[in-house]
Amino acid sequence: MKTRFLVVALITFLSFASAQTDKRLKGIEKQFNSVLESTKAPGFAVAIVEGDKVIYAKGFGYADYENKIPADANTLFAIGSSTKAFTSALLGMLQEDGKLSLDDSPIKHVPELRFYNDEMNNNIIIKDLMRHSTGLPRHDGSWYFFPSDSKDSLVARIQYHEPFTGVRQQWYYNNFGFLLQGVITERITGESWEKNIEDKFFKPLGMNRSKTMIDGMKNGTNTAFGYRLDDDRNIEKMDYFDIAGMSPAGSINSSVNDMSQWLKTWINKGKYGETQIIPEAYVKEAMSSKMVVSGGMPKDEMPDVQFSNYGYGWFLHSYKGHYMVEHGGNIDGFSASVALYPTDSLGIVVLTNQNGSAVPRLVRNIAADYMLGVNKTEWAKEHKEAIEKALEKKEEAKENTSVSNVKGTRPSHTLLDYTGFYENKGYGKFEIVVENDSLFTEFNGHKQYLNHFHYDTFEVLDYEEGKADTTAIGNSIKVTFTTNTTGDIDYLKTDIEQMTDAIAFKRTPNTLDVDAKTLEQYVGTYDLMGTEIKAYIKDENVLYVFVPGQPEYELTPTALHKFNFKVLEGFKIEFVETDGTIDQVMFIQPNGTFVAKKKVNKD
Repeated sequence: MKTRFLVVALITFLSFASAQTDKRLKGIEKQFNSVLESTKAPGFAVAIVEGDKVIYAKGFGYADYENKIPADANTLFAIGSSTKAFTSALLGMLQEDGKLSLDDSPIKHVPELRFYNDEMNNNIIIKDLMRHSTGLPRHDGSWYFFPSDSKDSLVARIQYHEPFTGVRQQWYYNNFGFLLQGVITERITGESWEKNIEDKFFKPLGMNRSKTMIDGMKNGTNTAFGYRLDDDRNIEKMDYFDIAGMSPAGSINSSVNDMSQWLKTWINKGKYGETQIIPEAYVKEAMSSKMVVSGGMPKDEMPDVQFSNYGYGWFLHSYKGHYMVEHGGNIDGFSASVALYPTDSLGIVVLTNQNGSAVPRLVRNIAADYMLGVNKTEWAKEHKEAIEKALEKKEEAKENTSVSNVKGTRPSHTLLDYTGFYENKGYGKFEIVVENDSLFTEFNGHKQYLNHFHYDTFEVLDYEEGKADTTAIGNSIKVTFTTNTTGDIDYLKTDIEQMTDAIAFKRTPNTLDVDAKTLEQYVGTYDLMGTEIKAYIKDENVLYVFVPGQPEYELTPTALHKFNFKVLEGFKIEFVETDGTIDQVMFIQPNGTFVAKKKVNKD
């Protein structure tokens, strides 16, 4: 342990020393500190690699803001989607070994996989997963709000994810494509994606602090906590987010010292020292344009950004005349940028513990300006001015806007009628309950309050320590309940995927536990316009009805004297009690309500 500590200390010292002696970096730390100030970030770390050497690696600010514990070059941060290049590289290695072709259908390696339609099933190839060209939008609500530790269960949801365009018609970011790449790796190697990453990259590259699971952050040493800025731009701590089964799309936690080894490998055509880690042919292919992200002429304010394309797990841009290969990362409380300038043998990694942060982009660009010898942009100053203008406009907008709901409306049903379980096979299942005359639900362990917006539309607000986040009213996710022809709430719909129609969650009413003695009062023969309908108990305490010429129907109790047909949507029964005795039953169905009178047993 003592030896390892000395090695880490030596690495940190040498990195610091080299930064002081490299004349190109003179004055750079003043710029970095300006970024820390203008963004109000708790902390960040940055490393610069040239050829096969780390010429700079240092932390700024705090890994633990509350306790003022500094961030350094060995501090672990979540790198989010910067994980993607690792995942795709595993497939590049398998292709080199003849275990697969990137032109294979993913169904060849994951036989149970199905997409939304036959066009997708028949035409999607592995390359489409790697370059975001499947025709699917993000559908991120599926894994973010309904996480699962099982990769296979997440794969099963893909069949129900609606595309917004045809295969290879348009680039669009999709995390599920990278989940599938991880699963393909698992099926071919017989080892988990996590173990593949550790064995193929972490161990041979000496990335000894890097982890593939959130437990590495929770239980590790020298780890950063995640933060965000609240509405008043105060620094607020966030919980770690467990990506769970979606790990191949973004679960790696690493330090800039460890990530420097990853950068060296890509800069040197897949070699680390004398060892070929990633096939050279794949490195060239992955960093070449495969799909156009966005087109158009360079903008006046950014004339040096001349294209925006995607390779395999990498975005491709130009930066002040230099070819740039980069991928960012964002997950609750953390942001990242891992960038390569291949023709300049340059690599830059920036990791920060600030949610949705500009820090990685600003620090990366400052470092690139110094290293590439181009005209330096005052990135921190420009960002500060942009933030000040944005805050001014926000205040103006706040004064001139109001919540755009229809005032004075009420829900169409009593709150109890909205309760039950709601499920979408492409997303997941959740329950809505009534507590203290209010509707509540829960997503990924976080309680949510359903605030009435207008008519049958509610908005979902965070609920913590007995209070709803009322600051989000008017700007939060909205859900709308729909009613079937028999008057029951049947679906909840929400626009959590902007590229498709609203995502619909089917309602299943809560059921009651009713004992056989209680059910006895409903047993008997009922006359419906001359047709005898029988109600009886089977299976100890399950009520059935039988209509001549039809199968027997199992009933599910939902409220006092009320039952739903278990297998017929939109059909229900309500028994009518008069003077303490059940004497009628109402059959409520889409084509009307029919009343049958209970026949008196003369015996």
